Amino acid sequence: MTYELKRGRVQANGLEFHYLEQGEGPLALLLHGFPDTAVTWRHLLPALASQGYRAVAPYMRGYAPTTAPEMASLDGVGLFLALGADANALHGALGGTGESIICGHDWGAVATYSAALQGPALWKRCVTMAVPPLQVLARRHSTYAQLKRSFYMWFFQMAAADEVVAADDFAFIRDLWADWSPGYDAREDVAEVARCLSGKANLEAALGYYRAFFDPASFSFAYGDGAGALTQPLLYLHGARDGCIGLDGDALTEMLAHVGPGSQALMVPETGHFLHLEAPEFVSKQIIKFIK
Repeated sequence: MTYELKRGRVQANGLEFHYLEQGEGPLALLLHGFPDTAVTWRHLLPALASQGYRAVAPYMRGYAPTTAPEMASLDGVGLFLALGADANALHGALGGTGESIICGHDWGAVATYSAALQGPALWKRCVTMAVPPLQVLARRHSTYAQLKRSFYMWFFQMAAADEVVAADDFAFIRDLWADWSPGYDAREDVAEVARCLSGKANLEAALGYYRAFFDPASFSFAYGDGAGALTQPLLYLHGARDGCIGLDGDALTEMLAHVGPGSQALMVPETGHFLHLEAPEFVSKQIIKFIK
């Protein structure tokens, strides 16, 4: 059985979200991160559709053709809450029920944590990849090894970053993908990112996530114990060769203290940051087994 890829748009949380979808049934909302797009869910969309879900992958706020809101007014707390509010508003606009699931990668993982905390009754199960629960991330983000990996976050605070990132057809983004997922051919994905962020407002919004993240007054809340613990079961997947965020087995064990009963954490071998593209069959299988 094949499932036709559909495109749609919907108003949610004051923004117009465009999305890709496949299948019918309970909502499975798939949230991408940086620097990628809804298209990176191209393997999981049909996999979930084949299991009786309506799988929907929106272009996140700022990523064309979704609205690019002005982000400068948001601090870290405001961004954290806004991303979760986006997801929960999409749940309502797309006809979600208590059987809905939510899955996020990178910034989409942050949005998933926020959505699950703000609307625990909306999401039956949660799946995140590449960014661990925020209490775990906070305690590792200032290590020397992680600071080297996170150089781009500091660079994005500079006004020059907008021009440098877009230069040479987004060569900076191509290099990030190469560092984060060594050996993966990202040409198709980076071309899609370039299309989504080619507008000035879109690129400013995407970098604006990081500029809000670094607000000193709210950093400890949005990425520390103030974020709260999830009550839902969570499946967390992390690439063993992730060049963006480095985690070990102790981190995977620690995160289970901050999520609901029945949660699982798994290191996916031979994959980097974009593990759902590098090992799509394995990742899809783990997700389907968990949500079923």
